[in-house]
Amino acid sequence: MSEKDFLPINGTDYVEFYVGNAKQAAHYYQTAFGFQPLAYAGLETGLKDRTSYVLQQDKIRFVLTTSLVPDSDIAEHQKQHGDGIKVIALWVDDARKSFEETVKRGAKPYLEPVVEKDEFGEIVRSGIHTYGETVHIFIERKNYNGPFLPGFKKWEPSYRPKDTGLRYVDHMVGNVDWGQMNTWVDFYSDVMGFHNIISFDDKDISTEYTALMSKVMSSGNGYIKFPINEPAKGRMKSQIEEYIDFYHGSGCQHVALATDNIVTTINELKSRGVEFLHVPDSYYDTVTDRVGIIEEDLNILKNLRILIDRDDEGYLLQLFSKPVEDRPTVFFEIIQRKGAKSFGKGNFKALFESIELEQGLRGTL
Repeated sequence: MSEKDFLPINGTDYVEFYVGNAKQAAHYYQTAFGFQPLAYAGLETGLKDRTSYVLQQDKIRFVLTTSLVPDSDIAEHQKQHGDGIKVIALWVDDARKSFEETVKRGAKPYLEPVVEKDEFGEIVRSGIHTYGETVHIFIERKNYNGPFLPGFKKWEPSYRPKDTGLRYVDHMVGNVDWGQMNTWVDFYSDVMGFHNIISFDDKDISTEYTALMSKVMSSGNGYIKFPINEPAKGRMKSQIEEYIDFYHGSGCQHVALATDNIVTTINELKSRGVEFLHVPDSYYDTVTDRVGIIEEDLNILKNLRILIDRDDEGYLLQLFSKPVEDRPTVFFEIIQRKGAKSFGKGNFKALFESIELEQGLRGTL
């Protein structure tokens, strides 16, 4: 094992949102996004201070947690940030070693290694802090075969809308404050052994009005990718500043969810009421000059407003939802990769202009 492989990660274990009303949030993610009920913890399982619903779609697991008491970290997080992502949990073979290796390299401990058991076996969990109030929990589940984690019971409601073809978490984007990007790039590099695979500056990601900078950090095996964004100087307020203003600090801005058929997935999501950013017709006038031949029917992509980009290894199709909260903070990206390893650099200008239209309506540009 090389020095760089001190933190092998098998994938994203789950993403936990702290929300104001987990019951209603769970209904939304089932109905709108097609997540399937998996597990539950709350008053009925002996918890007195919080409730959590766990939803799954293929390899994606979302946990929606709400506080039952006014004075708790969960309630305070929700008050400060609105509904937002608290935990990005990483599936590892050894949660103790993951904790030791990252803490000795400078990570701030969040959760000392703990063993939790029930009739299905045992889990080892540990955790460290990252940007803002976000944390990484390391989950070791090789000796466990329960539905989710000890303390959770199987959740089996009769209401089960079908899935929408979402497969796995492609990447998760962190928005950090002015001048903080390189601090967190160094954190992922030095503390977690990630490497910087792509960098974008304000010349790459800018419009007439707004700009940002971004660096993409990847785990050694490429299973985990974390782009880190910071604002850049522009004539008006960028979406990153808007996020930080409304989230009251750094946080996870969006989760990119992969699909094998973006046309089917977007059609299904739109039919269930998920709203997406509007891409102007003019985008499609020149897109084939830039991306060349694609397998999909361009008219169908234009009808659904799906963005297209190409790199040396292939192309990708992507579309971004509008924020799914009242605060203009968290949203989702739907992505289908046809060989491309990149992040849609050719779409940044169109994407930003679409977001600026929304910011104009919100009066936050």
